Amino acid sequence: MADINFANPSSRSGHPEAGPSPLSDGASPRWDVIELLFFAYRDFVGDADHALEGLGFGRAHHRVVHFVHRYPGLKVADLLEVLRITKQSLGRVLKQLLDEGYIVQKAGDSDRRQRLLFSTAKGEALVVKLARLQTDRINHALADLGPGETDAVLRFLRAMIDRDDPDKVLEGLLGTNGATAKDRR
Repeated sequence: MADINFANPSSRSGHPEAGPSPLSDGASPRWDVIELLFFAYRDFVGDADHALEGLGFGRAHHRVVHFVHRYPGLKVADLLEVLRITKQSLGRVLKQLLDEGYIVQKAGDSDRRQRLLFSTAKGEALVVKLARLQTDRINHALADLGPGETDAVLRFLRAMIDRDDPDKVLEGLLGTNGATAKDRR
C-alpha cells in the first residue's frame, strides 16, 4: 500500500516548502480534479482488468475487442488511429484475440488488402460482461444526480476529449450534439 500523506496538500509539489505550484498562466493546478480523474480511471478500468486477468488479457485487449464489437468491419488502420498504439503492439494483441476466437478478420469487399475486424459471439460475450461491470460503476456514480447533472457530466467528459484531432470513431461519438443512440445502449 502506498504511503501518501494527505495532511498537507501544498507539499505535493515535491518539496514541502514549495507551496502550490502555479501553471504557466499563473493559475494553480486543479489537483482536486486531476486526482479524482486518476482514481476514477483506476477504479473504472480496474473492474474490467480483474475480469481480464483470468483470460491472460490486459487493457489493450479490452480496448481492441470493445471497438471491434462496437464498430463491426472496423479497418485495422482505423483501429490503430483510434487506439493510438504502435502497429507492433496492436499486432500482438490482435493475434491473441484472433487465435482465441474473440474476433475474426476478413478482407474488404472493394479492396482485398483491407483487413476488416468483426467480433465473434465469444468476443461479444466478453465485451458485454466488461461493459456491465463498468455500467454498474457508472450507474452507481450517477444514481444521486438529477437529469441536468448527468448531462453536465457528459458535457464535461466530451470537453475533456481533444476535438482538434478526432479520429473517425470519435467523430461518430461526438457528432453534432455529442451523443448518438448507439452511445446510450
